[in-house]
Amino acid sequence: MTIKKVFLTGANGYIGGTIAHLLVKKGYEVAGLIRKPELAAALEAQGVRAVIGSIDNATLLKKEALAADAVIHTASTADTFPIDTFIDALKGTGKTLIHTSGSSILGKKDKGEKSGFIHTEDFPLDPVLERVSWVGLNNHVLRSATEGIRSIVIVPTMIYGEGLGLHKESIQIPYLWKLSKEKGIGIHIEKGESIWSNVHVVDTAQLYVDVLEKATAGSLFYVENGQASFKEIAQAISKKLGKGNTAASISMDEAVAYWGPEMANFGLGANSRCSANKARAMVGWQPIYNSIFEYI
Repeated sequence: MTIKKVFLTGANGYIGGTIAHLLVKKGYEVAGLIRKPELAAALEAQGVRAVIGSIDNATLLKKEALAADAVIHTASTADTFPIDTFIDALKGTGKTLIHTSGSSILGKKDKGEKSGFIHTEDFPLDPVLERVSWVGLNNHVLRSATEGIRSIVIVPTMIYGEGLGLHKESIQIPYLWKLSKEKGIGIHIEKGESIWSNVHVVDTAQLYVDVLEKATAGSLFYVENGQASFKEIAQAISKKLGKGNTAASISMDEAVAYWGPEMANFGLGANSRCSANKARAMVGWQPIYNSIFEYI
């Protein structure tokens, strides 16, 4: 099936907006879901048809999914409702459904301790309780490949760099920056030795385009092009703050009080290490940004 029209959720978001930019640049017709009507003009100025509505509006989601050749879902990605709606609408059509997950599914409650394990897509996951539903949702999407849907799951790691859409900033690095500025020094949790794989937002978006054009149904891809420990990131922030190659530790209890249990435990305290060699080999993905430290 030739793909010309794409329906994109989270079109004003960090990942979604960057994907939209690359798709429009390649000549795709992109319809983007946004909640706020006041963003419509800015989105359409970027060449995206604004679809104003809620991710919970099943009638709207089905209408736009059936009008498109492919759906790329980047909004509320842990929410089962929109995915179930898309699968119900696309069964038997042969159309493409790309779902966005997140590599926190690989993490445990490591509390700043290092793990040397590198995940690949063929290694079975044993997620912590808080991520069981995320992994289940990914598997649900992949199983829909047996129901006449070209379904694919993409699992980004820590994303950095400036977005090309309406939303410019990532999540994890700005969180660390905010507290570090308050403390006057780069901050990490406990020993800070836990490691996340990472990838630039433009390289991430490029993989979505590559997958859209080349991937087979039922595929899952990790997305990474480097790795760093949280202590290394904290030291890089300290340098920018004029504090040299230093860093300071906070306890997990302090981190939870500041960021909440989800972000502290899984976003900033766990290990999330993986390889994207499958993406490089199967769809010819060639990331061009190599260092998170250039963007801190």
